Amino acid sequence: MPDKVQGWRRREMLGAIAAAPLLVAGPAAAAPATRTVPSSGRAVPAVGLGTWITFNVGDDPVLRDECADVMAAFFAAGGGMIDSSPMYGSSQPVIGHGLTKLGPPPGLFAADKVWTSGDGAAQIERSRQFWGVPRFDLLQVHNLVDWERKLPLLQEMKAAGQLGHVGITTSEGRRHDEFVRVMEGHRLDFVQVTYNVLDREVEERILPLAQDRGIGVIVNRPFRQGALTRSLEGQPLPPVAEDLGCKSWGQLLLKFILAHPAVTCAIPATTRVDHVQENLQAAEGPLPDAALRRQIAADVEAVL
Repeated sequence: MPDKVQGWRRREMLGAIAAAPLLVAGPAAAAPATRTVPSSGRAVPAVGLGTWITFNVGDDPVLRDECADVMAAFFAAGGGMIDSSPMYGSSQPVIGHGLTKLGPPPGLFAADKVWTSGDGAAQIERSRQFWGVPRFDLLQVHNLVDWERKLPLLQEMKAAGQLGHVGITTSEGRRHDEFVRVMEGHRLDFVQVTYNVLDREVEERILPLAQDRGIGVIVNRPFRQGALTRSLEGQPLPPVAEDLGCKSWGQLLLKFILAHPAVTCAIPATTRVDHVQENLQAAEGPLPDAALRRQIAADVEAVL
């Protein structure tokens, strides 16, 4: 095992465990629930870490170290998939700060995006340098910006061994018609979409199409950027939560998403160590069947 990884395990993992009473110890922490990427067979943890807004903390050293603490707890609990974008302000260099401080964990799945109508190769290289990784495991055309030129670039990088997987993204239900056309006309490893108990439009065409074409699905905004969990705060959990082993609304909302057979990974973003641990634990234990998923949706809608 490389010295850097040993150092991470010795210092950061023990530090995260000591600071995080909710952390699951033992084999379960080392082997979280995973999903297989259809195109490559790569195993990816079912719950990743998003960085939109939460890691956009600028150069503040205290806030950067707080983000590194979140990453340490995430890695210690078995997490490995982190998603970012040039659009996310300082999130990329903040991830790089965390990876430099902690050392990259075994199994890191580095996912980023290209988001420019200009020189995509130059932007990708800047992003890679911010992270400090040798290459990205996944690059996605962010919100389909200039996808006609950027998607061939990513495919060329993949063919040259400079990239693991290729994908496209959208959020908040935007440009779904065009999104479907790109899915139908091009070979993709991943799509990233907004999906949660209230935003279910992707169930109609995008999720079934992803299954048909063997495309992995990453889910963004599972909590509507925190608005959904905030609106449910203080409301009693429905009986189905106990049946599924959920201790919070956040876990129940994630289980609703992860139970869809098309979903590969959900990427909730958080600034709190206890929440990142709670999110990862949502992938463990039973998932709701179709009837229970309908019941969860009804329970949430009844409260809201």
